[in-house]
Amino acid sequence: MMSCLQSSWPEPIVRVQALSESGIRAIPERYIKPLSDRPNWPKTSAAVTSKKNSETSPLINIPVIDLQNLFSNDQSLCDKTLSLVSHACREWGFFQIINHGVSPELMKSARKTWREFFSLPLDVKQEYANSPTTYEGYGSRLGVQKGAILDWSDYFFLHYMPRSQRNESKWPQLPPSCRKVIAEYGEETVKLCGRLMEILSINLGLGKEYLQNEFGGENIGACLRVNFYPKCPQPDLTLGLSPHSDPGGLTLLLPDDDVSGLQVRKCNDWVTVKPVPNAFIVNVGDQIQVLSNAIYKSVEHRVIVNAVKDRVSLALFYNPKSDLLIEPAKHLVTEDRPALYPPMTFDEYRLYIRTNGPCGKAQVESLKSPR
Repeated sequence: MMSCLQSSWPEPIVRVQALSESGIRAIPERYIKPLSDRPNWPKTSAAVTSKKNSETSPLINIPVIDLQNLFSNDQSLCDKTLSLVSHACREWGFFQIINHGVSPELMKSARKTWREFFSLPLDVKQEYANSPTTYEGYGSRLGVQKGAILDWSDYFFLHYMPRSQRNESKWPQLPPSCRKVIAEYGEETVKLCGRLMEILSINLGLGKEYLQNEFGGENIGACLRVNFYPKCPQPDLTLGLSPHSDPGGLTLLLPDDDVSGLQVRKCNDWVTVKPVPNAFIVNVGDQIQVLSNAIYKSVEHRVIVNAVKDRVSLALFYNPKSDLLIEPAKHLVTEDRPALYPPMTFDEYRLYIRTNGPCGKAQVESLKSPR
């Protein structure tokens, strides 16, 4: 298992939730982003095409795809769904899925359970305080650069797969339902990611099992990060999570069912995602971009915070086995389109974000081979 460059944080950890609940009216300087990185600079899509027609203009949103037709006896409906997923992966890197097979009751229970965890007294949560060695546990920063500008969020990170890395003693004991919910939620979301991998693999012309096998078959990696974004007295000055692309394979996000916050970069604009009831948000990670030789692209995204409401979201990261070399699929490498990326293990790859924190798409773009 990979370890980070250091075993302790460079500075004392401050819990953002505690800051928020202290009643401060101005956020500490450590959380104030440079002007060019703030939520309203240069502009953010307000989810409508124009203010003048805001009541009638259609919402701008990432694609919403109904997976139910994948199981239809009508091949044309199945093919249409495959095509919609392919288009979303090529043009957006993000899409929402409904009728995905995970019960709405389990989704609701997962949100409720983790809200209850973050409502516990600070000393109880502190029992699970993490370190940058594996990030597992209760945390409040990404990256170990001393003096870095921080994000307005806390989180809980845990390993789910492979089973050899699953340590249930590090899962919260409170609320009483937490460990049971983690196990059930993890099992169902990992299965769903496996089905999504098959869809992506078929769409790339690689065969149903190709991507899964490249990830390690049954020995894939999966981890859960539960994000808590406390309300913020100056949301225009900071971010809940800085712009980045996800370093892994696929991310399955269960968003807050009350407050929007995820923004996706589309061209030079930031589009605020409007979650659909009982939907997951899926996004392509850097490892799929590498394997597809950039046919599918991971996309920069960030999280804004709210002045009056907290937010909770659950991100399930579906990753390659950490010691396997990941490189462009041979079938997708041609004379006209040579391999864009050198082979690299996921262990080597994710060390970058764990050291430097979220840095846009700097890492995956820096790896491109000169042409």
